[in-house]
Amino acid sequence: MARSLVVAPEPFFTPRGTPFSVYYRTLVMAELGMHIDLLTYGTGDDIDIPGVRTIRIPRFRILEPIPVGPSFVKAVLDIFVTLWMFALLVRNRYAFVHAHEEAVFIARVLKPLFGFSLIYDMHSSLPQQLRNFAFTQSRLLTAIFDRLERSAIRHADAVITISPHLAAHAQSLLPPGHHHELIENSIHTPVQLRKQQKQNAPLEIPADRKLILYAGTFEPYQGLGLLLAAFSDLHRQKRDTQLVLIGGTSQQVSDVRRKAHDLALDGRVHVFGQVSQETVREATAQAAVVVSPRTTGSNTPLKVYEILAGKTPLVATRISAHTQVLTDTECFLVDPLPAAMAAGMAQAIDDTPLAQAKVTAAQHLYGNRYSRQVYEAKLKRVINFVAPGTV
Repeated sequence: MARSLVVAPEPFFTPRGTPFSVYYRTLVMAELGMHIDLLTYGTGDDIDIPGVRTIRIPRFRILEPIPVGPSFVKAVLDIFVTLWMFALLVRNRYAFVHAHEEAVFIARVLKPLFGFSLIYDMHSSLPQQLRNFAFTQSRLLTAIFDRLERSAIRHADAVITISPHLAAHAQSLLPPGHHHELIENSIHTPVQLRKQQKQNAPLEIPADRKLILYAGTFEPYQGLGLLLAAFSDLHRQKRDTQLVLIGGTSQQVSDVRRKAHDLALDGRVHVFGQVSQETVREATAQAAVVVSPRTTGSNTPLKVYEILAGKTPLVATRISAHTQVLTDTECFLVDPLPAAMAAGMAQAIDDTPLAQAKVTAAQHLYGNRYSRQVYEAKLKRVINFVAPGTV
């Protein structure tokens, strides 16, 4: 049975702040019959997937928590990823190497030495990440990452992208005879951890008000300032509403609570840190509306696909991160302005027939374009391109 090396420089696998997209790629590849060596960081909980062997670099607690997005911490850890990857390639012969995000830069250097086929799993444009996370203002550093990214795309045998915007970028650089596949991070199978995790206590949310839910990271590009301003407008019109935000670090939670206090929203805005998938799903089931207030970026949030498959109406900003997947048929698209978002949330709550029609259309879209069957077929095409007959 063919063996592949998956290199995922993330704190894989953690139930809070999790790179679920890596988990689902690995899960489906294993179910297609691959045996996988998964090389990742030292922190995180192991997963139970038959055929997957998790190999971790040493854990450096002094460097934790590992931040979301580009960081010097990750640069240090990736030195060890490089050493471990080199050792694995010396000892094993793999059908291909599947490199996520910046791991492709390591693979790009090692590919001529070991002669393996390379899949670049491109979850974002790394130069764009430098800007989105305000990591650097240096044009030189951004230009260096741009050249590295272009080189990685050109030297990969196959490239996987996760959004139409990224797909267009990759296709413009991919040489003839190489393969590209757009595979959205659209499946949401429950995660199986090797160790049973302590369950989160139920979120303390009043049940006598309509719940508006945001779940995701609290990074600046997510638009939480916009959301709080919009909810302040909405709350003046509809006193029976409450806003719940889930997913920030402890510092970010404190910052958002302070902003809510400044807007006189104490008792109406409830802010929680990172919780389990199951807790988020329970909150989503209680919600009248789910929101995605993102203000910048071009990658569609992973949560959008699970919302499409669910039963709760979505209000999302009218930016490319959303409109490349969503239309006004499937959700309430609004301009990224407080008044527009407030109006969209009010309509989603008040116009039940319209909200239900959008939910039904969203479920239809998910079934036709983003279902497990569609996802599996695309991933199978990529694997068979780089390693014919493997799956």
